[in-house]
Amino acid sequence: MSNSAFHFAGLTPDLILTAIESVGVYPETGLTPLNSYENRVYQFRCDRGNRYVVKFYRPERWTQAQILEEHQFALELQAEEFPIAAPVAIDGVTLHEFQGYLFTLFPSIGGRTFEVDNPEQLFEVGQFIGRMHQYARDSRFKQRRSLNPQTFGDDAIMVLRQTELIPAKWREPLLASATELQQAIHARWHQLTPSIMRLHGDLHIGNILWTPDGPGFVDLDDACNGPAIQDLWMMLSGDREQQQAQLAELIEGYQEFCDFHTAELKLVELLRGLRMLHYNAWLCRRWDDPAFPRHFPWFAEAQYWQQQQQSFTEQLQLLEQPPLSLIPY
Repeated sequence: MSNSAFHFAGLTPDLILTAIESVGVYPETGLTPLNSYENRVYQFRCDRGNRYVVKFYRPERWTQAQILEEHQFALELQAEEFPIAAPVAIDGVTLHEFQGYLFTLFPSIGGRTFEVDNPEQLFEVGQFIGRMHQYARDSRFKQRRSLNPQTFGDDAIMVLRQTELIPAKWREPLLASATELQQAIHARWHQLTPSIMRLHGDLHIGNILWTPDGPGFVDLDDACNGPAIQDLWMMLSGDREQQQAQLAELIEGYQEFCDFHTAELKLVELLRGLRMLHYNAWLCRRWDDPAFPRHFPWFAEAQYWQQQQQSFTEQLQLLEQPPLSLIPY
């Protein structure tokens, strides 16, 4: 068992409560686990009626400097009236430590699920992302990673080559298709020169809530440097025509606050391919955490790896297709 899995195994309810109380916040309700595999996240109401989310960071994933840089970005966005769940500062401190565990409190944001097929909501989300990028585009993270084929692709290939989880029958064809996909991503990426900025980094629909005041954004845990399109493409779903319509609404709202460079549309399928590689490597890295075999049992089955080999091949074919366009068909 890895150090991070071992540490999480010792994160008992009593320890969590004691850690929260150590910063002067006293839970009145029980701890409700929220959907997070990378960290341990719980929602509760304190004795003063405030609702909080507490996040215990996975040991050895980020340094304190990287976490604090994420917190600073969230606080900057909050100061710009961007609807982000920013960390709660207690006596000027946002990152706390208790018996070796790093944790942070956030306000609990209630809301409905973001409707990705709702043009009005897409337009408004695009506006807020445009505002965020207008603010963040002239700066870079110094501590956090950058999203590129090396950090999300080469590292993933290395993990896949080292893991023993791939069944022998599918090991060679899967590694061959994964490597071919990564090489194609490298070749195309370096033909482009996207502008790099500070990003949310993981802006899928699960990290957007719809509140009475509009969208609310959560979870900057994967904040990174990267191209603007990274904060847009994960909201696209369905067939090409549906994605085209969704993209048009997002970009129309986005461009009210920030210019969008259409050349970045060529990155969408490259980024999708990198996410596929990165996702499989992430599961390999975390497999000794008992939570992962419990929630992803299919990852150890031969059928999964057969499907992934096919998915890598299909994604390679998608790289050959024309990119999405802002011009209607």
